[in-house]
Amino acid sequence: MLKRVFVAPDPGRARLRFATRAVLGIGLAVVVCALAGTSLVGAVTGGLAALLALFTVTDTTVRGQAVTTALLPLVGLPVLAAAAELHDHPVARDFTFLAVVGAGVYARRWGPRGHSLGVFAFMTFFVAQFLHATPGQLPELYAAVLLSLLTAAAVRFGLWCYERRMPPAPVPAPPGGGGLARVTTRQAIQATAGAGFALVVGQLVSGQRWYWAVGATWWIFVNTTSRGETLVRGFRRVLGTVIGIGLGLLVAVPLHGATVPTAVLLAVCVFGIFYTAAVSYTWMMLSVTLLAELLYGLLGVLEPALLALRLAETGVGAIGAMLAVLFVLPVTTHAITNAWIQRALRCVHAATAEAAARLAGDESADPGSRVAELERLVGRVRLSLAPLVHPLNPMPARKRRARRVLALLDDCAREIRGLAAVAADPVASHDARLAAACWRVEAAVEALTGGADVTAPTAQPTAADPALAHLHGLERALVELAQPLRAPSGSPLVGA
Repeated sequence: MLKRVFVAPDPGRARLRFATRAVLGIGLAVVVCALAGTSLVGAVTGGLAALLALFTVTDTTVRGQAVTTALLPLVGLPVLAAAAELHDHPVARDFTFLAVVGAGVYARRWGPRGHSLGVFAFMTFFVAQFLHATPGQLPELYAAVLLSLLTAAAVRFGLWCYERRMPPAPVPAPPGGGGLARVTTRQAIQATAGAGFALVVGQLVSGQRWYWAVGATWWIFVNTTSRGETLVRGFRRVLGTVIGIGLGLLVAVPLHGATVPTAVLLAVCVFGIFYTAAVSYTWMMLSVTLLAELLYGLLGVLEPALLALRLAETGVGAIGAMLAVLFVLPVTTHAITNAWIQRALRCVHAATAEAAARLAGDESADPGSRVAELERLVGRVRLSLAPLVHPLNPMPARKRRARRVLALLDDCAREIRGLAAVAADPVASHDARLAAACWRVEAAVEALTGGADVTAPTAQPTAADPALAHLHGLERALVELAQPLRAPSGSPLVGA
């Protein structure tokens, strides 16, 4: 787990810049709220609003990110008002919270913007419970949210908009369908059911901190699709919480809310959340847990019993998510994995065609964009296969097969990167051998996705033919993929 975080590649230092900008943006937002005269509760609300704006807005273009950021208060402020107004009406509050959960997950069908707005709506309601917001505090909280969003936007789109120098990052859409066949519809029902369980049992555990259980259920469902992904994410959330609580006993509790060291550690936690999110959910949850503990220290309520309660509520939320994905309209791991692998293979086909066109002299062909898309699709396959390669998976044959599929898809991505680099060379030339090799790769993908036999390559290119070498490596990986993908295990990784 340590190696995955600190040795994981960070092309272009993207994660480092992402995390550093978050610390800057959130820190400035809190300073602006303090200068505006808000209370500690207002400053915490503002800081969390800025964190969400910088973390959850993931549109593919800078313009799209700006539009989504501008829409956040239109969703968040009404939800904040509802949470505050219903503070003394627990039944209405609970049903409203569950409605926000369902609507927030359902909104994911509209892509990154729907996802961002859904997360912001949920977290606004959650923060109102965290801070025990009342109607009398609404003007101050509104001001804090608006000031923080403006500050975060100024940092993101003005002071340090490094995305302007980067090509738009393609975001793979989840598998579609209609009605209950649509994954987002099923997930909305699952999340609502799981949150309902967490809400009821969480209140039996604690009438004050029950919302922790609902929050655990919600975040376990974020960025997951199948029941296997959700179960693994639940395990990692509990693990990260346990480690974070242990660290909190050593660090947060002895501070007793001391302002300066707490502020420094909060900045470290924010950096940890943003830097580790893409590579380790466990480490991200460790950072989130420690951040929450530090905030409770500032509010003067942190004690060991509170940390034990947080662990119990997190466990309740994880159980709620587990029961929901297992028994409420389950989405199987293999069904989702099939779809992502098929899309990755079709992207290999498209990238090869683009590279062939570029080598033939077509300046408009852009294999580089396909490379970025393939990287993200392979990452999505890796997330989907996480339950099969997890150390606790009791089925070694399926674990080996899943690891083989991931290794070969990584080989495909590496060869596509190399092919695109060769195609970008202005002196690279096109000949009949390249055309034939590109055709063979495209035919191999069509055979692999269509169920036909894949023919092994016979030519052995030399080092003097880099494009042919990459195409040959691509052919070899595709041929070898046929075996693990078509193995008759009773639960194939690719199939109908």
